[in-house]
Amino acid sequence: MRRKLVVGNWKMVGTLARNKVLLEGVLAGVRDLRNADCAVCVPFPYLAQAQSLLQGSSIGWGAQNLSQHAEGAYTGEVCAGMLVDFGCKYAIVGHSERRNLYQESDEVVAAKFDTALKAGLQPILCVGETLAEREAGVTDEVVARQLDAVLNRAGVKALAKAVVAYEPVWAIGTGKTASPDQAQAVHAFIRQRVAKLDGQVAQGLCILYGGSVKAANAVELFSMPDIDGGLIGGASLIAEDFVAICRAGQK
Repeated sequence: MRRKLVVGNWKMVGTLARNKVLLEGVLAGVRDLRNADCAVCVPFPYLAQAQSLLQGSSIGWGAQNLSQHAEGAYTGEVCAGMLVDFGCKYAIVGHSERRNLYQESDEVVAAKFDTALKAGLQPILCVGETLAEREAGVTDEVVARQLDAVLNRAGVKALAKAVVAYEPVWAIGTGKTASPDQAQAVHAFIRQRVAKLDGQVAQGLCILYGGSVKAANAVELFSMPDIDGGLIGGASLIAEDFVAICRAGQK
């Protein structure tokens, strides 16, 4: 059986003081968590703080992005090796905000995925459709295109060491949430598409849902057969809410 995973994406939010209170609250709240995993992906400047506070605990940490280049003259970029230096386990790639605000193409996302994997990080590959794409009935085509870019570059076996996160763009930060049945349908589509290439990898693949997950809806979402946890935005910034979502993963 796949273990549930709950990952907090802090986005561009945080201060040293606020982070300390938040992480200490989460640490206390999940201390006895046994049947689910949790992690936080923090802004680059706070990786050292996350490492200091979380090392030795059951909570993993990671970054929200990384360069597709190993090193070099790329001012302002952060490479996979730097993340490894700070003990990161995860790196989010292809988040819709990176795709939409910074024009990251499917090919760039695939390159970042490959770079993260080769450095020993576990990439969290984000896929998902906009409201216009959902209303046009092309959700499956969009998700397939985004997923296939990675499969074509890294191969299906790479997904055995990765996580996929389905994030309907129209439900991120809007307060709207895909119904459990809507989310399950896309998760099942992802698993079935991978299964066509490798059934064993598909069966073990952790597929998270991200789109305004809250303590109030987490249990119902996580009860779906192909939803293996969540990639949590706003609620991950409130210790009580994030802990409640993590606990929903073990029910």
